[in-house]
Amino acid sequence: MTRPAVDPAPEARQAAPGSRTAVPVTAAGPSRRITGAVWVALGIVYVVWGSTYLGIRIAVETMPPFLSAGTRFVTAGLLLAGIIAWRQGPAALKVTRRQLGSAVLVGLLLILGGNGLVVLAETSIPSGLAALLISVVPAWVVVLKAATGLRPSAGGLAGVLLGLAGLAVLTLPGLSGDVKAAGVVLVVVATFLWSLGSFSSGRLPMPANPFTASAYEMIAGGLGGLAVGLVRGEQHGLDLADVSTRSWAALAYLIVFGSLIAFTAYAWLLQAAPLSLVATYAYVNPVVAVALGALVLNEALSWPIVLGGAIVVGGVCLIVSTERRG
Repeated sequence: MTRPAVDPAPEARQAAPGSRTAVPVTAAGPSRRITGAVWVALGIVYVVWGSTYLGIRIAVETMPPFLSAGTRFVTAGLLLAGIIAWRQGPAALKVTRRQLGSAVLVGLLLILGGNGLVVLAETSIPSGLAALLISVVPAWVVVLKAATGLRPSAGGLAGVLLGLAGLAVLTLPGLSGDVKAAGVVLVVVATFLWSLGSFSSGRLPMPANPFTASAYEMIAGGLGGLAVGLVRGEQHGLDLADVSTRSWAALAYLIVFGSLIAFTAYAWLLQAAPLSLVATYAYVNPVVAVALGALVLNEALSWPIVLGGAIVVGGVCLIVSTERRG
């Protein structure tokens, strides 16, 4: 997974784009102006974040899924930690044992569980379909809120039902055609783990500095991915000389743009732009992903994918717009 979850609760934490980590969310005040810099940063989040699904699909053409994903996040986490130490001093990386434990747990849920399973799924399903399936993450968050006694709004419940209807159109036999069930199941499990990680991150003793938390989450999740890759035997028969140039380029793109540049843009947007505007990434990213998959990889745009995707995105839009009020 390369997109953050949308936690409709304003007091919760949200995941950071591309990095699959969580940063604190505060209610956007009416005084926040929508400047040119805001639109530039939002454009980066829209395009770069949406394009990471394409990047993953290209990377796994010749790279093993968990080893490539683990390498991506360990590298990005170490780079982010280095930037923090350089800009803010080594003291900015200090955390308590409880905070470190929480960051490790959230990182394993978000990056190993959420992102790792999506990378594995994209070895068998199109990138655009994966992005559309992942769009139901906000619906999972509403369900988790309800399970913990937080009553969702009527719009939130309606959005969940729309999301389920969209999933049915995308995946039911006879409607969606030749969709690999295993890949779909992997993404659905990934969305739950991603939602659980995002939901939990606002309720655990996390590091106060969101960038520090993100660095530890990426490193922990990345190391988890490398471990799973080794247990699966992905290293056997792996010859780096056989990895294509475009897969190397895709991995570098995911590290630099998906996990660092877009993350920074998103974190800045949370402080500089109205939250309702920032939250629109949740239904713009899947559209970008589907378009890029069709243009670059010639992924099929069948009517079930178009219709089911539109229903899912509509449900996400309803959840975001109604749950973020008040």
